[in-house]
Amino acid sequence: MSLKYALLAALLEGEASGYDLAKVFDVAVANFWSATPQQLYREMERLAEEGLIDARLVQQERRPNKRMFTLTEAGREDLRAFTTAPPRPTAIRDELMVKIQAVDTGELDAARALIEERMEWARGKIAHYERLRDRLLDGRSEDEYVRDAERIGPYLTLMRGRAFEEENLRWGERALDILARRSAAADRS
Repeated sequence: MSLKYALLAALLEGEASGYDLAKVFDVAVANFWSATPQQLYREMERLAEEGLIDARLVQQERRPNKRMFTLTEAGREDLRAFTTAPPRPTAIRDELMVKIQAVDTGELDAARALIEERMEWARGKIAHYERLRDRLLDGRSEDEYVRDAERIGPYLTLMRGRAFEEENLRWGERALDILARRSAAADRS
């Protein structure tokens, strides 16, 4: 998948400035796709050149002018085609896993610290996802939201992001247990 479709999907919410899109992207899309603001701005320019989004300049008095972006019909069609095509299988690319793969018995403390750091990150992300969920539900039950929301995709991707981080915690707990048993065995030797 490319950044292109993540941005087109973000614009389904309506017109947004580059700054607004970067914030929306950070809040609603970062649980499944990450990008820097510079990457977002470059991609938005490319999408405008391709006619998939429209850009208009808004004059401001006390602030720099800003560009507002909207999805064009061609962008909607491209996104529809993307959404109906089967996805490619996901591949994990995780720097932590490379480091853990290389762990030797003498580096167990370092491995533990790396895993604990990842677990702390996962806890923070889960708390963030809970705040997003509360904002998305806006006082409604999940059943009410599922029944009445105009778009269900943001909720489904939020659930996936949370499940991913919960699995990171489960893996971390198991890995720490294995490292503790390995340390205990080494100490007895």
